[in-house]
Amino acid sequence: MKQRKLRINGHSHLLPYPEEIPQFMKDKGIFWVDKDRKYMLQKDWNRPITDSSFFLNEKLAWMDHFKIDHAVVLNLSQLYGNGLRLEEMKQALRFQNDFNARIQHEHPSKFTCGFVVHPGFVRGACWEIERCVEVLGMQLLCLPTHYMDTIGTWRCIFDEENEPIFELANKYNLAIEIHPYDGEKFIKLENTSWRFHLIWMLAQCADAYHFLTLNGYYNKYPNMRVCFAHGGQLAQINLGRRIQGFDGRPDLFEGMEHPRKAVAHENIFFDTLVHDTGSLELLIKNQTSKQVIMGLDDPYPLGEMESDKQSSYPGKILDLAIERDIITREESEDIWQDNILQWLCGDDQKAKDKLINRITS
Repeated sequence: MKQRKLRINGHSHLLPYPEEIPQFMKDKGIFWVDKDRKYMLQKDWNRPITDSSFFLNEKLAWMDHFKIDHAVVLNLSQLYGNGLRLEEMKQALRFQNDFNARIQHEHPSKFTCGFVVHPGFVRGACWEIERCVEVLGMQLLCLPTHYMDTIGTWRCIFDEENEPIFELANKYNLAIEIHPYDGEKFIKLENTSWRFHLIWMLAQCADAYHFLTLNGYYNKYPNMRVCFAHGGQLAQINLGRRIQGFDGRPDLFEGMEHPRKAVAHENIFFDTLVHDTGSLELLIKNQTSKQVIMGLDDPYPLGEMESDKQSSYPGKILDLAIERDIITREESEDIWQDNILQWLCGDDQKAKDKLINRITS
């Protein structure tokens, strides 16, 4: 009898319970959750907690209900540390990383958790990578599309100054998640009608993909596998314009790699969270189904959550894609399992077997 493929969610988030967040995080206005679990908060910012599965026990019940075997938990975007003083940033990121490490250690069959560093402080970032990999046993590095450097300038993550981070990722055979946030801090537009989540986050991903490919990091660091959140959605529709621009103005791209070379590259992945089958079809036509992983972005309302208003449920987009002959059922199963294992472990079969054993034990 053929064994059922695993259902692994490659893009998930988890909030600490209010009592798990250190008091200094609230005192400094960095991040906290109110005691009634209704809001996540920062200084001059708050956001409603829209589903109980933001929290651990409720998340486990949610996963069981929807038959999700395992989830990749990313860092919270609010804890990238941009604009914080050095010591506050170090403490906040260490809290996030230690929290995620504990979740992975206590629930190894259910969670693989990521850790985060601040690229503005490269030496400290490298030390934290070493700690998270060698001491905490973590294998997924979460990075923002953009970050604030030490003089207050916003930069793309794939800046050459960050090559020491990528060298370590290559050494440790790490998976990397690239996720957007903080656009309203450097894009000079009024924050209205959720424009930074609905429009600019996708542009931030496209910008990061632009520089990953131009710098050829997918080949320079062959043991580093990068996944872009939200399907790198604008990067897919923008591919032709980038190619034409490269060919038409080669003077602007001296020493850089042609955009075509990165298309469907084995070390570049994208999640499925594009919200419609037309976008998913374009993603698969550009990159092939092998470079696509399941990403639910739960429990956020822009994730694939159970919702009558949004006519949604976890896994709906792949079910629709099968119905519309965009992918086969076998390709759907690979997106849920094999492709995620490839992103997380690369060609290390022992690591893949170890992860499968963790999940199924």
